[in-house]
Amino acid sequence: MEKLNRKIPVKFIAIYCLVFYFLWTLFELYVSPSIDDLISNEISAQFIKSGLIKNIVWTIPAWILLYRFDEYAYIKSNEIFKTKVKWLRYLPIFVVFAVYLLVGRIISNGKLAISHDFGIPALIIVLFVGLTEEMVFRGLLLNITLRDEYKWSSVLINAGMFLLIHFPIWIYKGELIANFKSLGFFCVIILSVIFSWTFIKSRNIFVPILLHMFWDLLMFVFY
Repeated sequence: MEKLNRKIPVKFIAIYCLVFYFLWTLFELYVSPSIDDLISNEISAQFIKSGLIKNIVWTIPAWILLYRFDEYAYIKSNEIFKTKVKWLRYLPIFVVFAVYLLVGRIISNGKLAISHDFGIPALIIVLFVGLTEEMVFRGLLLNITLRDEYKWSSVLINAGMFLLIHFPIWIYKGELIANFKSLGFFCVIILSVIFSWTFIKSRNIFVPILLHMFWDLLMFVFY
């Protein structure tokens, strides 16, 4: 692998993050509730929000910008979807996710039962959230800031940025303070580190995408 000595495009990252976080905060606080009010069909509303708008705001720009700033990327744009993955190496992470969430649910609820809120709208979220969020935070932001000499610093900064993007929805739902009091925010940081580590090791964005989807699927099904 070619060692990267080029400077990180700090100006681009700053501008991108300001615009991205601003737009997504507006969406979570104002646009998303308006869509729910205007469209009574929950499946259609969720597809518009998660399948259409989120991909337009997250995935498509992230891919275009990665291609544009490919010279800064730790893993080039023509590699991140095509690098061969040894999936057995990552199987233990899927198992740990399942054991942690299922056992935790049994302990907290006394039994394991499918959530009454689980349905097609939840599946739509699961289908797109891993793709959109991993393309932005691992495929783009981590990828163009990552350097061998300060790899873990980049991973931890990325985790902080990943945590920050959860603030708008937590604020809208009135869960921000509760997530800090319960240390729930710490889980987001740990997950981000895991997703980043698997991306770096596998050099393939599909690994964190599938891990992210798997975690969210278990959360929606049982919590």
